[in-house]
Amino acid sequence: MCLQIEIAFSVPEETARIAKAAFPKGNPYIQMRDLLGTLFEDPQFTKLFPVQGQPAETPWRLALTSVFQFAEGLTDRQAAEAVRSRIDWKYAQGLELTDPGFDYSLLCEFRQRLVNGGAEKQLLDTMLTLFVEKGLLKAGGRQRTDSTHVLAAVRSLNRLEKVGETLRHTLNALAAIVPEWLQTIAPSHWYERYGSRVESYHFPKSKTGQEALALTLGSDGFLLLDAIDQATQMAFLKEVPAVIVLRQVWKDQFLPPPQPPRFREIKDMPASAQQIASPYDPEARYATKRDISWVGYKVHLTETCDPETPNLITDVLTTVATSPDEDKLPVIQKCLQERDLLPSEHLVDAGYANAKVLVASQTSGVTVTAPVSLDTSWQARAQAGFERSAFRVDWEAQVVTCPAGKPSQSFLPYSDPTKSCSFSVRFAKKDCLACANHAQCTRSKSETRLLLLPSQQEYEALQAARAREQTEEFKLAYAGRAGIEGTHSQALRRCGLRRCRYIGLAKTALQHVLTACALNLVRAVEWLTVAHPQKRGPSRFATLRPLAT
Repeated sequence: MCLQIEIAFSVPEETARIAKAAFPKGNPYIQMRDLLGTLFEDPQFTKLFPVQGQPAETPWRLALTSVFQFAEGLTDRQAAEAVRSRIDWKYAQGLELTDPGFDYSLLCEFRQRLVNGGAEKQLLDTMLTLFVEKGLLKAGGRQRTDSTHVLAAVRSLNRLEKVGETLRHTLNALAAIVPEWLQTIAPSHWYERYGSRVESYHFPKSKTGQEALALTLGSDGFLLLDAIDQATQMAFLKEVPAVIVLRQVWKDQFLPPPQPPRFREIKDMPASAQQIASPYDPEARYATKRDISWVGYKVHLTETCDPETPNLITDVLTTVATSPDEDKLPVIQKCLQERDLLPSEHLVDAGYANAKVLVASQTSGVTVTAPVSLDTSWQARAQAGFERSAFRVDWEAQVVTCPAGKPSQSFLPYSDPTKSCSFSVRFAKKDCLACANHAQCTRSKSETRLLLLPSQQEYEALQAARAREQTEEFKLAYAGRAGIEGTHSQALRRCGLRRCRYIGLAKTALQHVLTACALNLVRAVEWLTVAHPQKRGPSRFATLRPLAT
């Protein structure tokens, strides 16, 4: 389908007359069109469409419909029906009252074009540019970021269910591609074993029975993989996505031939970040955070929090569920800098803040307001020994002085991928072992104290952040971070953020971008049409106080 560029035009006279009569006090979508225009334009989507072919539906309307759809939590069918039947949607999109709309499948096709063209964030970028022009958004100021978990559109599977469903998924995929070949290699009992969904209540209850079932499933999987490898005349079968998933799951879960196909020990399996959790969404991962466990993804939302402007979402970052938060703040700030929306103060929780992040943010002119990680050494936890801050560091001379006044013997570079340290410091045995405070430094009676230090910039930034954290100024500033929880709540209740609508990381990221666009639209229109700031009135009980006294 080719793109025939349509320049957004005014609302048809009859549509405007009926809409104004039906909504004399206004309507969010009518107010959006009057105050913000159409938001999107066809030229920005030209790269997503071929130059020849049947004329496509106007993409700026599809984009606007997608945002409206998420603002109300509608399905594709419901959104297409709203374009046909609702006066306010027709007004916002400049349609005649008699316009029949479009088929709902075009919304799915439009999303796929955005994903294939790598244009998932284009809608949000366009909206933010408009808000800057309208004076609703500016660089500097304060912004806050937090993440929340997102459930993949798959059911949770235990280990036996996962391998059984993976094999069944592969058989279904091959049945659609090479049915005749599959019939020649599939044993007759496979049709009963894998003809319907694999579920745990069909499994044996005893451990011995479950081990026997694992042996059976593993043998069947290796048999199918071996048949695929031997089908040299159909080499393309090895590239079928379901076959690739099957091979990976069997590699993670089972001992390889010629050993009997039994489950690997847990200690011999890869980390959960590397394991496929479901064959139906190979990018989803199993993760735990405190008392929450889920299979899916994680989304990081960043929004402004200045009192003189509306709280608008400025960045959306979707990652796999196992990705740590502390790696994401530099990525978020880079995206904000590319949009010329870098804040002067960034409010985040402790999961985002470490010494490297503090230094990198300071280099960009951003103050990170967050409770930094505490010293986790046993001395700090027991509050009965000398923690790292008790030692005085002379970075120019590369000498560390212990609390007893003894200088260090060595100050050497240190590299260990598992630890974020740059230097290792040791003290002389003649000073350390004979010291009366030796037990407060180390529990080893024959070893001296070892200090692992980050770089000078990181060390000083960490110490300054810990000192600032004890002030009232920090507590007042950090209190503003809690407002991001309200944004999560609004996104969950209004747009269904908690659950994936689609399969895969790219489509899930697009879902989250559309969610951010929908919330921004709602908030911007409300800000422009309602007097601000609003103060909550007293409760009924509070109004009784003067009477009681």
